[in-house]
Amino acid sequence: MRWPVLVALCWAVLLFLMLPTLVAMPLSVTPNRYLSLPTDGISFQHYATLFGDDQWRSAMLQSLGIGLAVTALSVALGTLAAIGLWRLSSALGELARMLALAPLIVPPVVSALAFYRFFAGIGLLDSFAGVILAHTLLAAPYVLVTVSAALASVDPRQDQASRSLGASQSQTIRWVLLPQILPGILAGGVFAFLTSWDEIVVTLFIAARAVYTLPRKMWDGINERVDPTIAAAATVLFAVTLLLVILQILRAGREPAATDREVAP
Repeated sequence: MRWPVLVALCWAVLLFLMLPTLVAMPLSVTPNRYLSLPTDGISFQHYATLFGDDQWRSAMLQSLGIGLAVTALSVALGTLAAIGLWRLSSALGELARMLALAPLIVPPVVSALAFYRFFAGIGLLDSFAGVILAHTLLAAPYVLVTVSAALASVDPRQDQASRSLGASQSQTIRWVLLPQILPGILAGGVFAFLTSWDEIVVTLFIAARAVYTLPRKMWDGINERVDPTIAAAATVLFAVTLLLVILQILRAGREPAATDREVAP
């Protein structure tokens, strides 16, 4: 009897955490021009505004472009850092790992102030390069964590054997390590994209007019006028996040089965 109760409790906690986001869904289909639950039917006019209005569409495209760039950079940096720290395996390496994971521990406001002061001195405020760089520094630790977890199951002797047989360092990483840690890389890429896709605190400090992401547009809309289009945008953000998480879960669920089929013969 303990397992059904535990499962029910877990689902109750998850639903409680998701409830604030789920409330945005009915608000997004209200026919009124203000936030309210639909009582006289539903309307998708606010979704039409979200995808049809030039400002909202530009904000979504900017968030998407920045998120993809951040994902590519974070995956490259986080994967290489994880492999390097895995090979180093010393007290110095653990110190470097702690420093690399600092963005996960430091409050976002502190990071935002640091980025603002640093970017103001090098001319990167309110620029795509500055936002991408800041988001990459925030997202790369997630890739480092997931790839490090994948490397924990890799036998270090495989790396040594490959090098002793004449393979270069790049060939060893490409043909020996990457195929084994690919699940960790993909999971890190998903977390990196979601980190950039939802980030608002740092963006508020380092971006103004030239860079106008979707979370920034939603924030300004809340301050200026509570438009139901904000609920539609929140629903889209939640849908994209949920879709990526479900795809990652499905891919992870198929991985053991594929491994079993390979080992079975």
